Amino acid sequence: MSNKIKKVVLAYSGGLDTSVIVRWLIETYKCEVICFAADVGQKEELDGLKEKAINTGASKIYIEDLTEEFARDFIFPALRANAIYEGVYLLGTSLARPLIAKKQIEIAHTEGADAVCHGATGKGNDQVRFEMTYMALDPYVRIISSWKDPHWTFDSRQSMLDYAAKHKIPVPLVTKEKPYSSDRNSLHISHEGGILEDPWAEPPEDLFVLTVAPEAAPDKPTYVEIDFVNGNPIALDGKKLSPAKLMDKINELAGANGVGRVDMVENRFVGMKSRGVYETPGGTVLWAAHRAVESLTMDREVMMMRDSLIPKYAQLVYNGFWYSPEMKTLQAYIDATQENVTGTARMKLYKGNAIVVGRKSSFSLYREDFATFEKEEVYNQMDATGFIRLNALRLRIQALTKDKRSGPESKEKRKSERRKLERRSESERQKKK
Repeated sequence: MSNKIKKVVLAYSGGLDTSVIVRWLIETYKCEVICFAADVGQKEELDGLKEKAINTGASKIYIEDLTEEFARDFIFPALRANAIYEGVYLLGTSLARPLIAKKQIEIAHTEGADAVCHGATGKGNDQVRFEMTYMALDPYVRIISSWKDPHWTFDSRQSMLDYAAKHKIPVPLVTKEKPYSSDRNSLHISHEGGILEDPWAEPPEDLFVLTVAPEAAPDKPTYVEIDFVNGNPIALDGKKLSPAKLMDKINELAGANGVGRVDMVENRFVGMKSRGVYETPGGTVLWAAHRAVESLTMDREVMMMRDSLIPKYAQLVYNGFWYSPEMKTLQAYIDATQENVTGTARMKLYKGNAIVVGRKSSFSLYREDFATFEKEEVYNQMDATGFIRLNALRLRIQALTKDKRSGPESKEKRKSERRKLERRSESERQKKK
């Protein structure tokens, strides 16, 4: 079986796992290995990757700048949906994986590769996200999932470090002081493993990369105005920016004010719980700002229906179903709800908080002449009487039915209590006169 594979495209990060996998693929499958590193906003983590991949044995490496595509076609659609998993997670890693896998398949086709490979473990969600995308976009492609491969003999981080040392493969330094792994992109950075596996242990401050501690943030708040068109953020403080540049700028502003830290125990798709610590500074601000513009522009019933679908949307993203037919249908509905979500939200960033302090829109459904508590001439408050009686009709019928079942004594007792209340109310009115 292994002799049939001649060329593999590996999703490559330069970390311990994928650095070892390059050499392992060459030894195990006797095949050519082409590395692919996606730039989805991880910044300096891409430095030196080309030299490292070639020195480890890869025949070539693709380093593709996907930052604009990631923001435009993955982050922003999820933002339009207000997608959030289990109440707090804004899906940073979940959204990046289908894009990386999609590009990996494209490179495999370009190179005439027999197979694709990833380094995700058999315990996590990423294996599902990668492989579901591979199968959705190319049902014939061979998939090598190293941690589930019968030829894979590594059973610990130490065994991989020993292999790397034997083959002189440079790997990132993992120390006892910082024994956790991180994954960064334009939307967030995630931290997991090591000392974070104890859900009672507070994350050390030196773990955080994108955000300052809220208590160490400036004592003066930062204000930022965010313009939206059809649910997409397009400008900060009136300055139009490309999707990727907007994400960079809002991350910088929010991170400097300690916004966007999340520490959660989440339910993985494979069935276990895991603890993750996330920094999503810009995404947290955009999520709140987007809802603020929606509050002005979106019909109540449309919003209620859309909100009921948020958990399902988030679940599909988290579980790796980005390219499923149900996801395509759901996104079409979400986008239809965003036709009038155009306007501006003013945000106050202060010591870990992203506070909406203003919103405006030319599509606003908010009418001050209707909403005011002052004197007005457009709303007849007497209309509310019939509205309330009609909405209360089923409740009255239930109460009447209950009275009927309880017998005449209960009915008379209720009538007596009602007469007492009426007499008391009449007496109080007379006293006021």
